[in-house]
Amino acid sequence: MEKKEKHELGITVSKEENFSEWFSQVVFKANLADIRYGLQGFIVHREWGMRILRKIYELLEEEVEKQGHEPVLFPVAIPQKFFEKEKEHVEGFAPEVFWITKAGDNELEEPFALRPTSETAFYSMYALWIRSWKDLPFKRYQSRICVYRYESHTRPFLRGREFLFFETHCAFRTHEDAMEQIKKDMETMKKVAQEKLFIPFVLLKRPEWDKFAGAHATYAADCIMPDGKVSQIGTTHDLAQKFSKAFNVTFKDKDMKDKYVWITCFGPGIWRLMAAVIAIHGDDQGLILPSVLAPYQAVIIPIYFKGKEEKVENACKEVENILTKAGFSVIFDNNKDETPGFKFNKWELLGVPLRIEIGPKDIESKSAVIVRRVDREKIKVSLENIVEELKKQLKINDEKIKENAKKYWKVHRAKSFEELQELIKKGGFIKAPFCDIDKNGEKCAEELQRKTALKVRGIPVENQEKPEEGEKCIVCGKPAKYIVWLAKAY
Repeated sequence: MEKKEKHELGITVSKEENFSEWFSQVVFKANLADIRYGLQGFIVHREWGMRILRKIYELLEEEVEKQGHEPVLFPVAIPQKFFEKEKEHVEGFAPEVFWITKAGDNELEEPFALRPTSETAFYSMYALWIRSWKDLPFKRYQSRICVYRYESHTRPFLRGREFLFFETHCAFRTHEDAMEQIKKDMETMKKVAQEKLFIPFVLLKRPEWDKFAGAHATYAADCIMPDGKVSQIGTTHDLAQKFSKAFNVTFKDKDMKDKYVWITCFGPGIWRLMAAVIAIHGDDQGLILPSVLAPYQAVIIPIYFKGKEEKVENACKEVENILTKAGFSVIFDNNKDETPGFKFNKWELLGVPLRIEIGPKDIESKSAVIVRRVDREKIKVSLENIVEELKKQLKINDEKIKENAKKYWKVHRAKSFEELQELIKKGGFIKAPFCDIDKNGEKCAEELQRKTALKVRGIPVENQEKPEEGEKCIVCGKPAKYIVWLAKAY
């Protein structure tokens, strides 16, 4: 790496004052992605970003495989005839589909789509694979793939025309079994996003007009970004028997009658989870990574003094060896062309949880200095206890990341349209009385969005709040049936 000036390497804007530019700089300067590929919405995923994204995939893969999901890999090409089988699905995705119509100079007999999602691909094969109730539940997933959607507005890790994807598709004997899987999908989101990535979110049942195309019901995880907008970081869908009937996915039940399976699909947002980690945890120096996501949990930086370089280097190598054998992921930054100060800034930008500094004085006292990324706190530790100290400081670093993430979690309550307008300025969610979340409430939702840019995100899956006696819909004035959650959204 060539020596660079600090201002070239570091972030030049404040996250609180200019979140949008801050986010763009972190994505580019921390080697997460590069948008200069030449096609809008198609980005190059850079080295550091891919290492983090792979860990997100690993966390999800581990959780779904515990539940009995088996990995598969489907083609990126989806025949046109598959899309035409489920009316709601094709209508919902039609504006976003990339169609391939030619190969060289030859027109294709049947166009095919680059997958925008994979329901039609999966269930065309489930019709061939599932025969008996003994085959159920049938749980499959595919991971580390891309999907393609013609989005008008694009932003790395928030919205793209090609983006990373993860999806499960499950078939069940009964609707009750399918709903149990929906609950497990929600638990997977909690275990990964909340407990390991420290992203606060709420699970909401989407209103009828905003559910997944072709779904019976959609449940989504929404988090709040630092600019006050919400981001959907995952969804799970009750597809009921809509797709099984469209694709004739049947099984012979215990009573020897042929029946349609009940289907669910789950899509945690790989990109959106990445965006939330960047945005919620990062600061004006760059990324701040939970220990489970960091490509390196600690970086060892030598503090050289003339005539003692070899002694310092040997001590750093010894610590690296001890920590590696103990199971930590560490790197010894021995680039002699860079100053310690430059290295501090470089690794802070990349979000490595801990920095270990070792100089001649530390060697004499058989100690080292550990610096936590999250708060830059310096702790002098004995080399004899370095393994236990690293465990302790990683835990503290993670706890502080988790605590800091709460500052963006804002949920307000409005009882009138006038009160709602005042609360919009504060960002986050606004709970408000609303007439309905089925088709009857769609006109009110459209009018609300037109006047305020707020979207009806839905009602909570847990701890639903009921309207107070006499409360009326903030839009039409009819008696309120629900307290809905509203927000501006990406």
